[in-house]
Amino acid sequence: MRVGRPGGSPLVQAYLDREPHALRFYAGSYRDPEAFREKAHLVDGRFDRAKRERALEAIRPSGDLAAEKLRRVLEEDGFFVTTGQQPGLFGGPLYSLYKAITAARLAARLEDLLGRPVAPLFWIADEDHDWPEGNHTFLIDTGNEMREFRLPPEVGEPGRPFFRVPLGSDLAEQVTAFLDSLPGSDFAAPFRALLADAYPEGATLGSGFGAVLARLLEPLWVSFVDASNPVLKQASREAMAREVAQSAAHEELLTRVSGELEAEGYHVQVPIMPGGVNLFMEGPTGERERIYRDGDGFQLRHSETRLSEDDILQRIQDDPGTVSPNVLLRPVVESTVFPTLAYVAGPGEMAYYAQLREFFEAHALSMPVIFPRHGALLLETKIRKVLDKFDLDVSDLDQPFHELASQIARSEEPEEIRAIIGELRGALGKGAQALMEESKSIDPTLKGPINHMRGQGFQLVTEVEKKILHSIKRENEIALGQVEKAQHHLFPSGKPQERVMNAFYYLARYGEEFVPALAERFEIEL
Repeated sequence: MRVGRPGGSPLVQAYLDREPHALRFYAGSYRDPEAFREKAHLVDGRFDRAKRERALEAIRPSGDLAAEKLRRVLEEDGFFVTTGQQPGLFGGPLYSLYKAITAARLAARLEDLLGRPVAPLFWIADEDHDWPEGNHTFLIDTGNEMREFRLPPEVGEPGRPFFRVPLGSDLAEQVTAFLDSLPGSDFAAPFRALLADAYPEGATLGSGFGAVLARLLEPLWVSFVDASNPVLKQASREAMAREVAQSAAHEELLTRVSGELEAEGYHVQVPIMPGGVNLFMEGPTGERERIYRDGDGFQLRHSETRLSEDDILQRIQDDPGTVSPNVLLRPVVESTVFPTLAYVAGPGEMAYYAQLREFFEAHALSMPVIFPRHGALLLETKIRKVLDKFDLDVSDLDQPFHELASQIARSEEPEEIRAIIGELRGALGKGAQALMEESKSIDPTLKGPINHMRGQGFQLVTEVEKKILHSIKRENEIALGQVEKAQHHLFPSGKPQERVMNAFYYLARYGEEFVPALAERFEIEL
């Protein structure tokens, strides 16, 4: 296992390196204990016992340990470290788990630092409507092949939030196929039961995702909140109403900050759309639509439904479950409702949080300290043996397989053949040059044909070498198959393992200790 922090854009890297011109866009450095102390002081100024008690009504503990931690947050004026993710099928890719583990580890570290209880809280973004992004997952099956499990497009009605889309018979088929693909081991049975229990017919992507993570993260005291939770929606009304009333001013602010980021040479992660309000509303067909300003009123993006400001404010008041924040407003809503010290972010999130410090202030809030999530490259013994056999590093597998296969074939090419081919190329070059010199006095125009002859000679040698390498590849097909399967494990579909692979492959192989082993290696340094 190799543990570290994922890379990111130049802005993210500058933040990780604590460069002043990047830090000015954030609430201090994630490595500065004073930044967390200052944030705790500001949170205390906003949250009394009553507000903490209301916040806890929206939260679902993963188990008794998390419930006890929440009790202490209430009784001892505690805080939260938050993180979150859009739901993914069967728990989604590994990085969702990594975010939650990082949040748990950071919460424990901050509790020691501040002498106050700090609980990890995972926000499940079940109001999201990007069905193609969440309706699938990938697993290495019992044949050591990469398999995709995907719910059909028609299950997710276009644009509807995940929490409003119950999954039907197609889900049962995918659950069965997924379970049948899990590695067989003494550890697999409880995880098979977990998946079956988490995804009964009528479950949603969000409910299944939450049930899986709650079970896996129970030893780490993690609690959960659904973005669609009615208590949370009631508590969000004031922030959403403010966003409607101040949408033009907030657009101007966000546009200016984006310009400042670009002036520093950084890419803006979330484009600011002219006229866009940082809110979605469920339209006439149930589709989640972005609200835009339109003249003296507003309009829903797709249905073109016209609305007045009073119409939107009334909907927020009467039916807040049908109105939801966009990616920029969501962190503001979270900090409005919960006493949040820090947010554990992936590279993309770290980039767009740089746009938000003044936006938080416009909502009379201070931005949480942004802490980079940990990542891990899970390198099993069988994969390590393949790398050692061919003298490969992990980074060598991060390339198209045909290029990797050629690299291996070249390394297997006998030294004698490589030397002879080198001599041939040298002789061709030397002979052509000598012929050119001797023929100058006879006919200077012979230079062109001689160069052509030399080029053809080099090409023929290269073609012969390719045939030799192809023969070596053919003889090593079994070995190259091992390398290709190792590549499936480390860079599935050419992407980082943590962004593709489902955790259940490792859970079924290594059992209950898999998550605690990860947590032990996710060290938190301040």
